Amino acid sequence: MNINKAPFMEELIQTCSNMYRLGWNERNGGNISMRLTQFEAAPYLDTAKSLRRISLHFDASPLANKLFLVTGTGKYFKNVERDPAHNLGLIRVAEDGVNADILWGFSDGGGPTSELPAHFSSHIARLSRDSSHRVIIHCHATNILAMTYTHPLDDRTFTRSLWQMSTECIVVFPEGVGVLPWMLCGTDEIGRATAEKMNDYRLCVWAQHGVFGAGSSLDETFGIIETAEKAAEIYMKTLNVSRLNTITDEQLRLLAEAFKADYRKDFLF
Repeated sequence: MNINKAPFMEELIQTCSNMYRLGWNERNGGNISMRLTQFEAAPYLDTAKSLRRISLHFDASPLANKLFLVTGTGKYFKNVERDPAHNLGLIRVAEDGVNADILWGFSDGGGPTSELPAHFSSHIARLSRDSSHRVIIHCHATNILAMTYTHPLDDRTFTRSLWQMSTECIVVFPEGVGVLPWMLCGTDEIGRATAEKMNDYRLCVWAQHGVFGAGSSLDETFGIIETAEKAAEIYMKTLNVSRLNTITDEQLRLLAEAFKADYRKDFLF
């Protein structure tokens, strides 16, 4: 069977194209990783056959033997639809946790995104909280990025500002948003810091860089980022005008309770 016609592949390709058109993944900015089951992948390739082995340069032992569809390092989201095998790869974390086998893709000899430490650290963190979580998306959502230049960089106030911008926010991400200061990307350090935030949140903002999102599907993860980005857009559009109205803390409580959302009560006054 043609792996390009696999449901998981078609959905990932569509997601990459949508994110590029939204301006969230310019040039080679951003990356996606999605954990696959043996059942999903086996009809399309021999999951026991390794094309080549690569070093992960960090310990991903909790993910040993797991399969991941990953965007490639230096690859452009706009090109994924045209040539998936060049821009994506399917890898299996080796038994030792420090290597991985490429099972498909990266046809030009390339490899996974340089942000793989942050992705895998986040997968490990989210799996410890919810075994259904299998998608990590990193993108440069424009208004979230802009907001990190104008807003205090702490979880509570950043979350509260987003919640106040749109009625659905406290329902979509009731646990809030984690925020990191500027850090060097592509390093184990930012991977560990992101994973620490992912223990509590499904969204982690990288100041002056972008956002990491986690969820059980591409739709869910994309939707969480999309909702936060819309709220950040409203925040930025109203930043330099006199706001006559807002969603009050009491109204946020009413919303959360009406939708039975397990929200961070300590984030409200």
